[in-house]
Amino acid sequence: MNILENLDFATAFKDLSPELLAGMKTVLGATVCGFFLALVLGTLIALGRISKIKLLDRILVIFLEIIRGTPLVVQLVYMYYVVPLILSLVAQFWIPEYQVNFDAFTAGTIALGINYGAYLSEVIRSAIIAVDRGQLEAALALGYTNRQAMWSIVIPQAGRIALPTFGNYIIMMLKDTSLLAFITVYELLLRTQAYASQTFLTIESYTLLALAYLVLSLPMAQVVRMLERRLGRHV
Repeated sequence: MNILENLDFATAFKDLSPELLAGMKTVLGATVCGFFLALVLGTLIALGRISKIKLLDRILVIFLEIIRGTPLVVQLVYMYYVVPLILSLVAQFWIPEYQVNFDAFTAGTIALGINYGAYLSEVIRSAIIAVDRGQLEAALALGYTNRQAMWSIVIPQAGRIALPTFGNYIIMMLKDTSLLAFITVYELLLRTQAYASQTFLTIESYTLLALAYLVLSLPMAQVVRMLERRLGRHV
């Protein structure tokens, strides 16, 4: 009962709201940039895997196994702390004493994009395979090159097939941005932790954090459903 009497949501909301709003901008920025990178990377990997180049397929499979076999938080730390050192060592062959540095946001966004790109590649590959083969053959008969037919006919239809899964993944990525706190990105979780440790308003702070993620994810889910319905009418 004493705990309930000591709750002070009004103070926490007043003090923490500006921090959470700033954190939301960071989360949305990382999600949008990371998901765009994931889509590009996932599409390229999918196209590489359905190509007839066996060596490329094997290399991509090894890459996918490495990404899917290691935790995202480890990939974030590796991208932030290790990759710049490796790139700096390589760069020194051409430019002595040159140092490569990533800021935490950039490293985190790249790691998110690579991680989700690995998973999306299988979604995109399956969607491309699901498109009727006759669509590609008809486009080739009309004079399209294989590349033109793939990008103009097959991939747009594959995008419609994969859209519900894309929606799930972008919401998952939005929530996984909380892991960016491990590499000092000052997003929602790290801001909340700092405030809670200073004020000891633990219940209030983390409840507001959960609500902040709901404020971001629920409208995003509605937008995805709206796109599904709109595209469904044109299929």
